Order: sequence, then structure tokens, then C-alpha cells
Amino acid sequence: MASRGNSSRLSRFLNSFNYASQGFRYLVRNEQNFLFHLIAGSMVLISGIILGLSLIKFSILLGVIGVMLSLEALNTGIERAIDLITEEDHPIAKIAKDVSAAAVFLFAIISVIIGILLFFEPIIQLFQS
Repeated sequence: MASRGNSSRLSRFLNSFNYASQGFRYLVRNEQNFLFHLIAGSMVLISGIILGLSLIKFSILLGVIGVMLSLEALNTGIERAIDLITEEDHPIAKIAKDVSAAAVFLFAIISVIIGILLFFEPIIQLFQS
């Protein structure tokens, strides 16, 4: 009996990767803001490689991009859950959607500032060469 429970637990664990990949595919196919952030993040990573960012700066960059994509995914999840609950233009539903979008917007601003700080020195060195 104990092995049967472990098999079920393993199956649920493996299924969670399938569910996550389905969610990722949904985001890429249906959410233009997520796709924008994914493309922008990829371009920033390529720029970091070209400019030879240090391992620490590159790690910070990866973290910022990961948080940005995660926030965009959470925002989409919140919006879809609210759409499921009510189709009406309810003021509280609007506030919840607006606030979750504001979280993405605020971190996007912070991301740009972090990007400027990370890329400033390598870009200056590029022009001084």
C-alpha cells in the first residue's frame, strides 16, 4: 500500500510539470504582454552576453527577467479567475485587475532601472574603446 501512495505522489508531481507547460504555452499564444516581456527579456540576455556582463550581473538580470515573467503570469491568472467569477463590470473586480496590472507595471519600471544600472558601465566602456 505504501508504494501505491508513492506512485500516486510521483504521478501528481510529474503531472504538475505538464500543467505548468500548458500554462506557459497559453501565455505565449494568448497573452501579448507576456510575449513582449519574453522577447524583451531574451533580447536583454543576448545583449548581456554580447557586452560580457559579469556572472553576478548576469544572475541579477536572470532574476529580474524571471520575476517579471512570473508577475505577468500571475496577473493573467488573477484576471482570468476574476473573469470566471463575474462577467459584469464590478468595481471590486476592476480594482483587483487594475492592482495586479499595477504590480507588473511597477516592477517593469524597477526592471528598467536595474537594467540601466547593470548595463551602464559595459556600454560606457564600449564607447571608450
